[in-house]
Amino acid sequence: MQIEDFGFGTQIRKSPYFDATVRWGAKGFSVYNHMYIPRDFGDPEQNFWNLVNDAILCDVAVERQVEITGPDAARFVQLLTPRDLSKMSVGQCKYILIVNAEGGILNDPILLRLAENHFWISLADSDILLWAQGVAVHSGLDVKIEEPDVSPLQLQGPKSGEIMQDLFGDSILDLKYYWHRELELDGIPLLVSRTGWSSELGYEIYLRDSAHGDGLWERIMAAGMKHGLKPGHTSSIRRIEGGMLSYHADADIKTNPYELGLDRLVDLDMDADFIGKAALRRIKQEGVSRIQIGVIIDCAPIKGPNTTFWTINKDGTNIGKVTSAVYSSRLERNIALAMVHIDHAQIGTEVEIITPSGPARGTVAERPFYDPKKKLAAA
Repeated sequence: MQIEDFGFGTQIRKSPYFDATVRWGAKGFSVYNHMYIPRDFGDPEQNFWNLVNDAILCDVAVERQVEITGPDAARFVQLLTPRDLSKMSVGQCKYILIVNAEGGILNDPILLRLAENHFWISLADSDILLWAQGVAVHSGLDVKIEEPDVSPLQLQGPKSGEIMQDLFGDSILDLKYYWHRELELDGIPLLVSRTGWSSELGYEIYLRDSAHGDGLWERIMAAGMKHGLKPGHTSSIRRIEGGMLSYHADADIKTNPYELGLDRLVDLDMDADFIGKAALRRIKQEGVSRIQIGVIIDCAPIKGPNTTFWTINKDGTNIGKVTSAVYSSRLERNIALAMVHIDHAQIGTEVEIITPSGPARGTVAERPFYDPKKKLAAA
């Protein structure tokens, strides 16, 4: 397949790794944050096994960075999120939520603190650069907000640590889960973090000069060959096994943190103010009417992830929807994340799910479905 075969026009941007991913077998792309993201390197089940047994390298340059600097950067970042950042150290990463004035989730990014007043917000799929710039206009705070020339790769899987050791030396093994450091590789400026969207041991490698995209990809693939490294894409199977959210699917502007069981990311008692504080306080006091659950679906193996929301019924009444569903060959069952009325969220509850192939029995289950304590990622 020729590189020229891909294209929706110049409004969809290509990453610095685009040509390399095509050379290495990318056959299909999706669009995320107005950029192409590889979504097909062949069999998605094989991609899953490559991830959980060895390692995969993924082009996730679509995780655009919102860079916030200036004398009031720390105060401004706290204004954006309900998570208490008062004890966040330089070199640390945190999973945060960004909510609007009604408490609706706008994004669930990773926040990185590069210096006392220097932050990156590594985005899920929504235009937080525009939101942050809009909030800044009347905030009265002295900040600069822009998108830097930064493009992440994800190196994920049990062999990722060995590959990183070959690339950067033994000292990289001291990098703790959800921490980062600034490094160079053959003169290429990078930031490396112990994070990733896989629920496996992994690293994100943030390229800080897009001119080196092709060279960086090839350098990592060469180092990984003896460890079984394969080019790949983020695995829907593994992320649903791990109960990881996909924005626009499992959460959106109409979803609040309490519906997702993410109370730990909301601190209503801190002194600092943040957007949505009053709304989240009211939601907590009133309680929620729906909540996210895990579901086991009893039907033939689902072919690929769902592309529509599937209705969930109980005794003939619509009680919610399946947001993400996939067949896990490791668990040998169909697993899903769903949003249902809280009255029907008890583990073991049986429901009816309207799949494209017809009605199927579903059973409410614990989530995450695999490695619930995240021992693999945090190892």
